[in-house]
Formats: sequence, structure tokens, C-alpha cells
Amino acid sequence: MNTLEDMIKELPPDLKDEVRDFVQFLVEKRTKKHGRKLRQDWAGGLKDYRNQYTSLELQKKSLDWRGD
Repeated sequence: MNTLEDMIKELPPDLKDEVRDFVQFLVEKRTKKHGRKLRQDWAGGLKDYRNQYTSLELQKKSLDWRGD
């Protein structure tokens, strides 16, 4: 069985460029996933209002507060 390098060597130049672009895409895609951790510092930020509003009212109110 041919190695990946051997198979790439058999390709015409335009397809080699396409393979290079695809590999570069895969590398960039992988590095982007490791860029930043999920922030959850907002969790519990509206707990003071849980007795005043239903979850739907609170959702609408939070949009008003944010200006959306």
C-alpha cells in the first residue's frame, strides 16, 4: 500500500495545491478549537430575581437590560 506522500507525489500540480490547502484548513481548524475556554462567570447572575419573575419573563427582562 502506498504511503500518503507517495500518493501525493503522483498527483498533478493543481491537485497537489488542493491537497496543501486542505491540510492547511485542517491544521487551522484544529488550532482554533484550543483557542479559548468556555466562560461561565455569568452563571447565577440573575438569581436575585428568581422569585420576582418566571423564567420567560426573566429571559425577556435580561434582553431589555442588555439592550437587545
